[in-house]
Amino acid sequence: MHTGFVFGLFFVGLLFSVQQHIPLLYPLLLGLAAFTALAMRQGHSLRSLGSMMLAGSRKSLIVIKIFVLIGVITAVWRSAGTISTIVYYGIAWMPGDYFLPGAFLLCSLVSFLLGTSFGTAGTIGVVLMVLAQSGHMDVSMAAGAIIAGAYFGDRSSPMSSSANLVAVLTGTNLYDNLKNMFRSAWIPFFLSTLAYVWLSQNHPLQFQADSISQEIAATFNLSPFTLLPALVILILGACRTDVKLAMGVSILLGVFLSLWVQQVSAMQLFHYVIWGYTSDHTGFFAGIIQGGGLFSMLNVALIVLISSAYAGIFAGTNLLQNFENALMKLSQRTSPFASLLLSSLGTAAFSCNQTLAILLTYQLAHKTYASCRLSASRLALDLENSVVLLSVVIPWNIAGAVPAAALGADASFIPYAFYLFLVPLWWLLKSRKPTGLD
Repeated sequence: MHTGFVFGLFFVGLLFSVQQHIPLLYPLLLGLAAFTALAMRQGHSLRSLGSMMLAGSRKSLIVIKIFVLIGVITAVWRSAGTISTIVYYGIAWMPGDYFLPGAFLLCSLVSFLLGTSFGTAGTIGVVLMVLAQSGHMDVSMAAGAIIAGAYFGDRSSPMSSSANLVAVLTGTNLYDNLKNMFRSAWIPFFLSTLAYVWLSQNHPLQFQADSISQEIAATFNLSPFTLLPALVILILGACRTDVKLAMGVSILLGVFLSLWVQQVSAMQLFHYVIWGYTSDHTGFFAGIIQGGGLFSMLNVALIVLISSAYAGIFAGTNLLQNFENALMKLSQRTSPFASLLLSSLGTAAFSCNQTLAILLTYQLAHKTYASCRLSASRLALDLENSVVLLSVVIPWNIAGAVPAAALGADASFIPYAFYLFLVPLWWLLKSRKPTGLD
């Protein structure tokens, strides 16, 4: 069995599952079996391969813990009215002729607080998309601004699973990584905002948000106190508090607000935490605010766990050795980040999901960075400035396909998701000079 054949078969299986809306777990499990068989043909025992898988999966345990907290916090924030309050005031303060920059900035804020692109696109993103459609805004432009903002937090929130995964893989400090991310991307963020201002001025939007605002006000008690769970994440994050502790405090505040401000019963709240928030009210917003909970994180947690098992096999069997050598030669001709950028496009296209793309890119690049005497912090930053964002611009990768589908858009959003490709392009130019992380 040839290595290239197995990789090709795996890619076809992943691509087919995305096109046919088959859960990624099935091709991932089949691929894991195929790579295990390939490694056994090369002389590795099943016992040793099992140890490799376990070693790889152990790296994901810290991320799985974060997933548990994310599942709880997204349900509690819904029941506490935190998300609804952010949506209510965000829409109220957003002028129509600045809709696109407003959507980008609002989604950036919500995604930073939630740490999830899918959750952002599925809540505030859906509201903004409906407003865009009602005001005859180009769907691709609106989706581009929303998804770009959603991935601002996916990249740089202390609650982001990808940020935590990169920190674990590289053995770096999460908050140091976040600080480096903000330093390296503020110019692309500013340029993206300016681009959306220009687009909005040329494509003004006239929308009526009264019905949605009235529905939110009728459903939730919009007390300023409902913002406390979000504010505590910002404050404790600025104090470099452990993200698990910060999320725990936020959850406790959300529980208090759910019980005493929103008048949710303890039994209802427990149900929300496990299965996700549901609303007894009817209306458009009541339909999209539902979600969260531990069960919502089960699928993505299994994807991370299985993807980490892949990483363990690849590390222990050197199945990627030829690719690693090719990228090392490319880095000598260009630069380490240029070779990592190219490999991230390949892994994002090959793996069809962000998690496996991050793991594969790290596996391919970490020896090159070590040989070039670049620090682990530099590798972490380069991963965040490449594969984390570029996974979204691959049309068949679920990182972009799922949020686009939730918004009722397609791959035409990609040219308008400025932040997603301005960050890698800017860092490609910037990384030619010493960064202080080398």
